[in-house]
Amino acid sequence: MWTNLFPVRPMAISSHPTPRRGSSIASYSGAPDVELSVVIPCLNEADTLATCVRKALTALSSAGISGEVIVADNGSTDGSIEIAEREGARVVRVPTKGYGSALMGGIENARGRYILMGDADDSYDFGELPKFVTRLREGFDLVQGCRLPAGGGEVRSGAMPFLHRWWGNPMFSWMVQRWFHAPIHDVHCGMRAFTRELYNRLDQRCTGMEFASENVIKASIHGAKIAEVPVTLHVDGRVAHAPHLKTFRDGWRHFRFYLMFSPRWLFLLPGLLLTAAGLAGYVLAMPQMRVGRVVFDVNTLLFASLAIICGYQSILFALLTKFFAIGEGLLPTDARIERIGKILTLERGLILGALASVAGLAMLGATIMQWRAHGFGPMNYQTSLRLTIPGMTLSVLGFQTIIWSFFVSILALKRR
Repeated sequence: MWTNLFPVRPMAISSHPTPRRGSSIASYSGAPDVELSVVIPCLNEADTLATCVRKALTALSSAGISGEVIVADNGSTDGSIEIAEREGARVVRVPTKGYGSALMGGIENARGRYILMGDADDSYDFGELPKFVTRLREGFDLVQGCRLPAGGGEVRSGAMPFLHRWWGNPMFSWMVQRWFHAPIHDVHCGMRAFTRELYNRLDQRCTGMEFASENVIKASIHGAKIAEVPVTLHVDGRVAHAPHLKTFRDGWRHFRFYLMFSPRWLFLLPGLLLTAAGLAGYVLAMPQMRVGRVVFDVNTLLFASLAIICGYQSILFALLTKFFAIGEGLLPTDARIERIGKILTLERGLILGALASVAGLAMLGATIMQWRAHGFGPMNYQTSLRLTIPGMTLSVLGFQTIIWSFFVSILALKRR
């Protein structure tokens, strides 16, 4: 699972830049001090690529921005490479498939202090790139485009599928605002710009469409200065093939990435809810409480124990995920996690786990003694299970605590 989500970065092979004949703009690709690199991922985009490259080069020239246009080709066979070179772009060939792979390959070969990425389908107007540069010059690390009216953008009629417009983008944007505190309204806008320094700091790894989500989420987690500028989304200009984006496949990939980068929502909150529900079940079932015609008895204890065990394990996984992600550099350091790590030492975990296990085993031992007193024959299970179920639960929780403590200690070992 992790290797699919965070594969090794692709190695890109760059071709030599081919100047555009008769154009002074071509000098930007060889300029010693390039301010902006426009990176366009490409896979068989012959319909619209020339238009995108021309718009980008014209915008650079008109705004007086020292820049270059890079087409990160992901294996085109329709003449896209030749079109890009003819129009004055520098082509970077990226053999590893995927939207994120293409972008990473292009960015790694870019020369600019700033990077602007945009799709090759002519749905974004590269003539709008100067306003991204303006915000970057003001000191922002990431400048996100916004197509949605909530952020001042515009979606032209027919430019965005219904599900994307009214469900997918608003839902994911709401999640990135609430879960990761990113100040944006359109997380999946394919036109955005960021500093080279920020990109190097984020260490992006996603090779698919979720590269865009990773970019915003990591930037927010790392405390980057984020701005948003309105853009217009135009109708996809391609006619030779359908969009590369697959609604449900790529929607799921984005959603799983959100969950994996938010242990609080994936593990901690569900774990706390399950544990609370289990404890409530114990409060009702241990005294055999009656509410109306409903009697809470040993069956309730079984369900409550299941909730407590699952909830406790989920809470432990939340902490393990945090420890691992911080240790591997996927997430920045967290003062709260550091404090928890100092409190939950191996020795304390072993003592706590041992106490719970001993208490549980003592209750199970008492059950065996009751059974012996009955000559190892039939017992009153409504009575005996009031010891057996809690005993089993405490034994499991104690064992989980012990092995969790050892595993956390292994994660905490410093690498050479």
